[in-house]
Amino acid sequence: MIRTTRATSALAVAGVAALLLAACSTTSGGSAPSESASGGAKKDPAASCKAPDNPSTDALKIGTILPLTGSLAYLNPPAESGVGLAVEDINAAGGVLGKDVSISPATDSGDSNDMTVSSAAATKLVNAKVPVAIGAESSSVTLNVIDQLTSNCIVEISPANTATDLSGYSSYYFRTAPPDSVQGSALGQLVTGDGNAKVAFLVFNDTYGTGLRNSVQAAVEASGGQVVYGGKGKGQEFPPGQTTFSSEVTAALDSKPDAIVVLAFDETKSIIPELKAQNADMSKIYMSDGNTADYSKDFDAGTLTGAQGTIPGASPKDDLKKRFAEFYKTSSGKTLADYSYAAESYDATVLAALAAVKGKGTDSGTIQANMAAVSGADGGTECSTFKECSSLLGDGKDIHYMGPSGIGPFDENNDPSSAYIGIYKFDKDNKPVYQSAIQGSVK
Repeated sequence: MIRTTRATSALAVAGVAALLLAACSTTSGGSAPSESASGGAKKDPAASCKAPDNPSTDALKIGTILPLTGSLAYLNPPAESGVGLAVEDINAAGGVLGKDVSISPATDSGDSNDMTVSSAAATKLVNAKVPVAIGAESSSVTLNVIDQLTSNCIVEISPANTATDLSGYSSYYFRTAPPDSVQGSALGQLVTGDGNAKVAFLVFNDTYGTGLRNSVQAAVEASGGQVVYGGKGKGQEFPPGQTTFSSEVTAALDSKPDAIVVLAFDETKSIIPELKAQNADMSKIYMSDGNTADYSKDFDAGTLTGAQGTIPGASPKDDLKKRFAEFYKTSSGKTLADYSYAAESYDATVLAALAAVKGKGTDSGTIQANMAAVSGADGGTECSTFKECSSLLGDGKDIHYMGPSGIGPFDENNDPSSAYIGIYKFDKDNKPVYQSAIQGSVK
């Protein structure tokens, strides 16, 4: 999930075009969850929550549930920087309803290997009575805590969740990252567009991994390709946290694939050397946001040359990267190494604050009721900063916040209605280098 170069708004002209992907829903405005895969309506954990007749004007407190420990801890610095810089900008513009916004409490989401960590974090957020929680980064972690948070009427906004299972899950759940249907379609079309007809998957048995695999597989098969190993329903996934992959790599290579798609997190650091040891063509390796990362310190030079990967979202522009880095240096004394989901974290925070401004209340019900509107779901004047947008709201105007993540307004499932997917290719130093971007829509 590391972005090393600046993305652009240009659409890719080769291999993939704008994606129009269908998503089931039953209501508009994010007021109720979508239908389940079995056809029955999901029960909204936040069904009893509503905006009060007299909104609260207390100072807005935003809690966070981000990975301080575990396999995704490397994602905390950019997310922390995104939330922190957003709060700094909000307060510099006068705060929300004339009062400074604060981050409290900041809790540890951990990862999917130990769900007790995120359960404890959710309990802490509920006890603190925060109206908004930014996080979690892991879709599996969110699925562990979303009922607890949203049933207690906390607006949960994830800057990184991509699992399709979360679309429309709760009226109090939003995300500023696109669902895997968008990235999966892009990755699948990238693989087959490169002339690969037979595809093998090395995928971990995690909500993120299997959900993304299913979307990639659908795109591969729709393009006339064939999955020869690791496909849906084959039972060939490996458990999260596994460290040796000799048998899995052997089995995948024995299926004679034209390309191998690796969907994992830290497990990738063990999978890649095994693929190399078994003489796999590394230029035919494809990855996703979970592992399209800087491996310059992990592998010998040239190990990943020519391998490719995708990353959802727009990379922050250089001036914003500088501000994120300066904020993190000041707050932690450390250097910010990457910007994964920093822009999405920034926008999640700003959108919550703008929703409070529009509804003239800092309680969760008021914020939830106005999230879609400030994202531009109802149209409105385009604006790109909290200061500009809050000024327009003060003048009684509708707004369309257009933040650095580049997402479209929230749709009826509280997902971004559109988002960019970046395509990256690894150089001789094992660093992913931006190649092009495509815009995907969830319709």
